[in-house]
Amino acid sequence: MVEEAIESFVESQGLWFAFLVLATGGVMLLAFIEKLISYLTRAALGLGVSVFSLAILFTGFEFDDTILALVFASGGLEDVALGTALGTALAIVGITLALAAIVQPFSVDVPRDYLVLLVVSPLVLLPLVLLGTLTVIHGIGLLVLFFAFLAYVVYMEHRRNVPVFRDTDVIERVETDGGVETDEVIEADGGIAAHDRIEPILEDEFVAHRTYAGYVWIGLAVVALAGVVLGSILIEVGSEVVVEETGMEETVFGATVITLLLTFENVLLTLEPVRRGFPEIGIGHVIGSVVFSVTGNIGFVLLLADLEIGTSVLYFHLPALLVLTALGAYFVGTRRLRRRHGVLLGGLYVVYWLVAVFVLGGVPIAG
Repeated sequence: MVEEAIESFVESQGLWFAFLVLATGGVMLLAFIEKLISYLTRAALGLGVSVFSLAILFTGFEFDDTILALVFASGGLEDVALGTALGTALAIVGITLALAAIVQPFSVDVPRDYLVLLVVSPLVLLPLVLLGTLTVIHGIGLLVLFFAFLAYVVYMEHRRNVPVFRDTDVIERVETDGGVETDEVIEADGGIAAHDRIEPILEDEFVAHRTYAGYVWIGLAVVALAGVVLGSILIEVGSEVVVEETGMEETVFGATVITLLLTFENVLLTLEPVRRGFPEIGIGHVIGSVVFSVTGNIGFVLLLADLEIGTSVLYFHLPALLVLTALGAYFVGTRRLRRRHGVLLGGLYVVYWLVAVFVLGGVPIAG
């Protein structure tokens, strides 16, 4: 594994190098997420498609968590693989969405059917958990459900008269340099102000006038996504070495540090689009990640190994996920994420985490 090779090299260089790798990963993550947001918005405008659907396709897949879960499953650690999937879904709502609402409250208009899908997705696991043992057949079924979700979003976005998060007024206002007037505030459908301010970037000079500019932006978005994944790997490797070298791996504090570091990518993928005036990308990431974690992620794991579902999943972890996603969907449905919403989601996640650690003896940690 590439990650194992990097970790081995970092460990051999000492603690100072681990801190350097950690810092480098953070810088890369920030830089490439900024680029990914810019490229996705331009690709959506250039191709005349919904930036929401592009956000789900590009940021909804939890590549690093899936790879890690597959490693666990192939090594006989199926329970850890399941914990990774559930931990990701819980952290997406309880940490990522909560922090976005607390740091910068924002308005967003999401169709009810997408919010219903967000709430229903964890419910898909309920009958499977009741079975006790999940096999490859269940995994195939979960993968089919995930790709059906993607197909539904793409279909609905093209079917709507005004696709969600695609404002033709914005497209018409795009300047030749790829930007729009920064003082322009465009009223999106539903009466919510969408500050679609596309700041000019260097790449506009080379891409904006090309015939197939939209597809070029898609290609650049793929490159940026690869940079995001690499930055995440460096953060993960650096944090693991730092925690091990400083002796924190067996403490609650160490687990907290790891949790925060490994959810850093998801926080930025939600918070940065909100800060930049494109909350649709952030919400697309939240919805896509939760749905993928409870369907696609577990589905891929089941292709390698059967899963024995413990009672704590049925009576605690899954109910916690259902409550958090239902509340998160309700708050998004109000069309205005407020600080009190974020505080409540974050507070519930902290309560869940404390009970899991001190009562049940462990918490599914993303990554």
